[in-house]
Amino acid sequence: MLEIHEVYKRFGSLEAVHGLSLSIARGQTFGLLGPNGAGKTTLLRLITGILGPDRGRILLEGKALSPATSARIGYMPEERGLYRKMGVLEQLRYLGRLKGLSGAEARRRGLYWLERLNLAEWGQRKVEDLSKGMQQKVQFAATLLHDPDLVILDEPFSGLDPVNMRQLIADIGALQQSGKTVLLSTHRMDQVQAFCPDIALLHRGRLVLEGQVEEIRRAHRRGFFHVRLQGDTGSLTHPGFEVLEQETDRLLVQLHDGFRGNDLLRLLLERGVELLAFEEILPSLNDIFIQRLSESDAADAAEQAARQSAARAAGKTAPLRHG
Repeated sequence: MLEIHEVYKRFGSLEAVHGLSLSIARGQTFGLLGPNGAGKTTLLRLITGILGPDRGRILLEGKALSPATSARIGYMPEERGLYRKMGVLEQLRYLGRLKGLSGAEARRRGLYWLERLNLAEWGQRKVEDLSKGMQQKVQFAATLLHDPDLVILDEPFSGLDPVNMRQLIADIGALQQSGKTVLLSTHRMDQVQAFCPDIALLHRGRLVLEGQVEEIRRAHRRGFFHVRLQGDTGSLTHPGFEVLEQETDRLLVQLHDGFRGNDLLRLLLERGVELLAFEEILPSLNDIFIQRLSESDAADAAEQAARQSAARAAGKTAPLRHG
């Protein structure tokens, strides 16, 4: 559906996107992660054609971005992009016409989405009369009004209370069920882990991690196991693991290198206990996020130090020039 090939974007001395390549399949729900300033919003603006890359290519179903491809994209920006003095339904009708709908069709679809999002009674009110969460729902409606193939959501839950968040989660789930391609950008790991089977993590404009969420979590496993049991294990010690917490019927264990989960399971069964639960605790995306960003920062610092050292060495060995 979407192909990004070696894309670069710079603003003055700031390199917002550096050599980034991604591929998102049709019908996929893809999470774009990263801290503030990672380059997520810049990348989304490149995908929608609001900005152009300095280098590289972005293709939508094999075609270069154009007004025709742009009409197939629905983009909900993080910032409020509504005309505050305009009526809500009038706003949706106007935005729908910009995407190629007739006035009557845009109005019909606007009424449908206002009803679906519990905003029907606000259709004739001005945007400025709405709460931040209600304005966010209007933006969501405007994003989907023209029935786009690719839906891009930048921090979609910003400003929503728990009730409205639950409704928006259900609507995103409906998009997934209908086969839409969804690109969700956020710094909230819990949201991505709930929605997106596949993710990419950006840091300082670079891609530092990409893949399926569960494969990524397994690749970063740290050997933690939670065990519930019946029976007395006594003082459970073994060179292959460390017991971090122990209660009457619960254990939290960390395996050492070379000792596997099956080895721990066999040992417990040999002790004659009855197992009620035996579960590996995989790290959360948030834990992995912090770890990889720390590693990326350390690598950048080491690279910068090496460049400075090389520059100093070159200065000391540079030949003298005579005028």
